[in-house]
Amino acid sequence: MTRYTAAELRNIKAEDTGRPFDLADKLGVPEAALVAAETGHGTIRVEAHPGRLIPAVQALGEVMALTRNKSCVIEKVGVYNNFHDGDHAAMTLDPEIDLRFFPGQFVHAFAVETPSEKGTRRSVQVFNAAGDAVHKIHLRETSDLAAWEALKQDLALADQSDEITFEPRAPVEGAKASLDRADALREEWRAMTDTHQFNTVIRRLKMNRLGSYRIAGAPFAQPLTVEAGKQLFDRVQESGAQVMLFVGSTGCIEIHSGKFETLRPMGPWINVMDPRFNLHLRGDHIAEVWHIEKPTKRGPAISVEAFDAEGGLIFQCFGMREEKGGDPEAWAALVNDLPRLAEAAE
Repeated sequence: MTRYTAAELRNIKAEDTGRPFDLADKLGVPEAALVAAETGHGTIRVEAHPGRLIPAVQALGEVMALTRNKSCVIEKVGVYNNFHDGDHAAMTLDPEIDLRFFPGQFVHAFAVETPSEKGTRRSVQVFNAAGDAVHKIHLRETSDLAAWEALKQDLALADQSDEITFEPRAPVEGAKASLDRADALREEWRAMTDTHQFNTVIRRLKMNRLGSYRIAGAPFAQPLTVEAGKQLFDRVQESGAQVMLFVGSTGCIEIHSGKFETLRPMGPWINVMDPRFNLHLRGDHIAEVWHIEKPTKRGPAISVEAFDAEGGLIFQCFGMREEKGGDPEAWAALVNDLPRLAEAAE
């Protein structure tokens, strides 16, 4: 890892107008190092644990929630209502701000104020032990500034150093499967009654998500073409389908429930630009796409899931349940009509 002093990083940032994620990658430093360097210069280190942080964020009122992985960024506007804390997992359950948190990944957090031509930009930024972004909260014009001042005062850490030591980044786990357990996988998959049982099944069989998809076979997991990952967004937008789109970092999953109203492709980016929901997806990062079907008590849960070349999950897209306004039959037909890898090879 390249070593810079906090002062050097502040000077470099002052001359760079690009995204912090890209600048950190170019410099060979964690993104959190760029933020930490501003401590004492408009930035305050604050408590990161969701149990303290999220109730303070809820008091801010309407904000923008942002979660990203290296291939996809999701942004939702709303309020952090209905927070449920937990040691291993926590969540907000709001129609707009629908999040799943993994508190063990909430290691470093900052309250950031940045001057701009349009006034001061304010945000809470959370990073894992390696300094990779886990979740960010951006205040809006309607956010409660008194609550912002309270957050900074109440959650400020005693240690306000502008330099932090980060752990090495854990490598992405590639596909992990056991061919000798393929029959057991199919048997347990077939017996599932809830999608949340899936992770328990594959852990018990010492596999991971992508590895299990590669050996399960139809009707459980069917490979689609890479182009299907891009076509999915066009077809959801054209049909007006109600979907649930999941995008995750190492420590947070952000969920959009509803339609894709406005698509604006730009170069390699697939963009959804709706008033309270934005998505920015690098279509050229998609290396594998899967049509997945899991049995539940309410009927099959059908999803389209995209992975990058390293085997990292980029997004999952499910049809909305019928009782929430979805049309399961139309969703199944939409997914079944996406181009399949086997068909493309014929």
